[in-house]
Amino acid sequence: MAVHLAGDTWWDDNKTPILKGSGTMTFPPLAHVALTVRDLGISVPWYEALFDAKPVIDEDTDPDFHHTVFLIGNGTLIGLHRHQTPAPKDQFSEFHVGLDHVAFGCADRAELETWADRLDELGIEHGGIKDASYGSGVSFRDPDGIALEIFAPPS
Repeated sequence: MAVHLAGDTWWDDNKTPILKGSGTMTFPPLAHVALTVRDLGISVPWYEALFDAKPVIDEDTDPDFHHTVFLIGNGTLIGLHRHQTPAPKDQFSEFHVGLDHVAFGCADRAELETWADRLDELGIEHGGIKDASYGSGVSFRDPDGIALEIFAPPS
């Protein structure tokens, strides 16, 4: 099922309203995403290369927690968290309840192709660009197997 926004109402393909905004309050944009990683010594350089940026925060916030935070594109913060309690041995899976993937947006398919080339340059395996009616994306995983995507809206 596809959904479409018209005015302040989301509609399904059968032109049935599924969610109407109240018009009194706009939901705030995403401010940050925090990802728990196993080893900051591996993940921080990997994300530095991906984002082509250094962290803006790298600190212990209490004795059992450390976070490294990147500021990307439109002001969104991406945090890498390391807890004193070891992570379970199993890998990340989008099939567990919780996070499925994190998607980063780009302007169009041409920019997406540039990002796919950049992933190749970095030696990051990906599934190639996949096109769908709602847009195009290239999916890949970080060193902990966390599913990531770069996404472009449809042309």
